[in-house]
Amino acid sequence: MSSNTAAATNSHDLTTAPEAKESVQSISPDPLDCVVTIGSATLYLGDSADVLPLINEVDACVTDPPYGLSFMGKAWDYEVPQTPLWKLVNKTLKPGAHLLAFFGSRTYHRGVVKIEDAGFHIRDQLMWLYGSGFPKSHNVGKAIEAQVRTGSSSPKAQRLAAMGDAYEPTPLAGTPEYGTRGNMFRSAAGGRTEWDRSELDLTVNEAKEWQGWGTALKPAHEPIVLARKPLSEPTVAKNVLKHRTGALNIDASRVGSAGGSKRSHQKPYPANDHGGADRTHWARTGHDIVQIDNGRWPANVITDGSNEVLDQFPKVKTSGPSKRKRDSGNVDVYGNGIGDKAGSISVRYAEEGSAARFFYCAKPSKKERGEGNLHPTVKPTALMRYLCRLATPPGGVVLDPFMGSGTAGVAAVQQGFRFIGIERDPEYFEIACARIAEAQGIPWNRAA
Repeated sequence: MSSNTAAATNSHDLTTAPEAKESVQSISPDPLDCVVTIGSATLYLGDSADVLPLINEVDACVTDPPYGLSFMGKAWDYEVPQTPLWKLVNKTLKPGAHLLAFFGSRTYHRGVVKIEDAGFHIRDQLMWLYGSGFPKSHNVGKAIEAQVRTGSSSPKAQRLAAMGDAYEPTPLAGTPEYGTRGNMFRSAAGGRTEWDRSELDLTVNEAKEWQGWGTALKPAHEPIVLARKPLSEPTVAKNVLKHRTGALNIDASRVGSAGGSKRSHQKPYPANDHGGADRTHWARTGHDIVQIDNGRWPANVITDGSNEVLDQFPKVKTSGPSKRKRDSGNVDVYGNGIGDKAGSISVRYAEEGSAARFFYCAKPSKKERGEGNLHPTVKPTALMRYLCRLATPPGGVVLDPFMGSGTAGVAAVQQGFRFIGIERDPEYFEIACARIAEAQGIPWNRAA
């Protein structure tokens, strides 16, 4: 295999041949349930611990693993991936290949330590800042009111305290009476109507004292670790020449089409008292700074462009206009970005209005998630495109060992990369197959 070709052993190789675009293959070797090739993507239905030993020569890993928050009670989110799994990921990658992985703000430290212990070098932490999101906070005043009046502070006790005799438990979803009775929905002529829940009035002095207190802040960011497998060569330059990995694609990830600078030739030193060059002034003279107008150097901050986020940044004065772009197509830059130009301009900001000139990406819309996509933690395709573009060399291979509904795969093939995805949930796997096929214009017909 050449240095820029990914191989999955046992003959499960990626292919970019034209004929692969016209068919979908499904095979079932042990210990895997299924392997599907869709155009430039190879998708495995199975456990990453079983699949990763079959894969090598990968250029980058961009993934959204479990956060260890037990999100929505999902069993797969009980713990962050452990060190042995990340060691398997490490073995699939070329020397110098980068790993970009999301984590929750409360469990980032646990996830990153496992990655570091697996042999990766931690290079940076990126932050995705967004304005949307609802605080999952416990209302302490209402909890105290319910505790004193009913002996319990649970949400059910708070409803009971608020409604008294009008309280009627709502049947569980999926049971025969769900949607026909209970406080959430009551039967009515012509259909069901949502019950107007009463507010719990605070009458207990202790509850009044703690009115306005809660237990959590509003979520507004998700951290992303940037790690790198150690180089095999003594310098980054030699590693890039040998493996095509070890560096970040800065120019392809620049933000906007204006701004940016580079050092040009060195300015002459001023003369000293003896007619020679006064080198003590080098720091003040240095090099000419030339404006290159290729966009701004990518930062380790990503925003959703919302007013809630932009208002947190200081006001600055610089030259030239700046634009915020937003539309249903999820345009992924704050400014005129390189690589993703589509979309309409809805709001203009002068650059002197905000220092928040970072990569821009909003949360995914229902349309972007795709019909029938029930996965609870879908990331924006534009954000994943940006991360793939930042870390992957042209024609390279992107790995996602926690594929979910396939957003990283959609992003990778849209950027012209090949993709390897692993997912053990059959329902999510099917969604991912359909989305990645659609992204390549391939009809999705699951083989028997």
